[in-house]
Amino acid sequence: MKIASWNINSVRFRIAIVERFLREAEPDVLCLQETKVVDADFPADAFRALGYKHHVIHGQRMHHGVAILSRIPIAEDDRFDWQANREARHVGVRLPNGVRLENVYVPAGGDVPDRSVNPKFGQKLDFVERMTRWSAALSCPTILVGDFNIAPLPEDVWSHKALVKVVSHTPVEVEALDRLQAAGDWVDLGRHFHPAPARLHTWWSYRSADWTRNDRGRRLDHQWATRDVAAAATAHIVFEDCRSWLSPSDHVPIMTEFGF
Repeated sequence: MKIASWNINSVRFRIAIVERFLREAEPDVLCLQETKVVDADFPADAFRALGYKHHVIHGQRMHHGVAILSRIPIAEDDRFDWQANREARHVGVRLPNGVRLENVYVPAGGDVPDRSVNPKFGQKLDFVERMTRWSAALSCPTILVGDFNIAPLPEDVWSHKALVKVVSHTPVEVEALDRLQAAGDWVDLGRHFHPAPARLHTWWSYRSADWTRNDRGRRLDHQWATRDVAAAATAHIVFEDCRSWLSPSDHVPIMTEFGF
């Protein structure tokens, strides 16, 4: 079973590259973040045409939004309000083998890493704390994927020194993500298959005219699994070339293969 995750930054605008990815990578399940569309306007027919007939979507007009598209049956649609304001940032399902699959879009957190002057940063930390409490109570085999908007390791960014005070790589965010990981004894599948200090990036800013020239990337997108599920993982792939496709997202897809 191949499970992919991608912050697509508007699924309708980028449906052509989504279709290309599905044809080339052939994941069994695709989890999308930042779909930026209400459920009624989701481009469902494009996915059905490629064999992805099972859809669980949680949309929002112009902002946020998550979706799970699958070639295999999925059930038990859950939507946790970890943002505590009903933003569309999570959707979860159960796979046919009983494993839970949770798809999350963690808030970016604004520009200033200080909750006293930047409420968005506080919302991000509170979001991760709510996930941590959920994780501590988890009792079933689970895969957690999505845009976490945190690059935890020094090797997960192009320059630890330059970014240590920049939102997405600050010590307070990294500590919050570490607590989340410890609460569920999660295995970080990206680093399981590509241990540090190996370079591993999933996001490059649109501000760079040529993202390949300076390669100022960050690993903001993750796939984690409880240890029982991680034992079945056989490979983890980052599709870096997608960043050069026509009208790309600033994120690239990641995919883990499981021997289910």
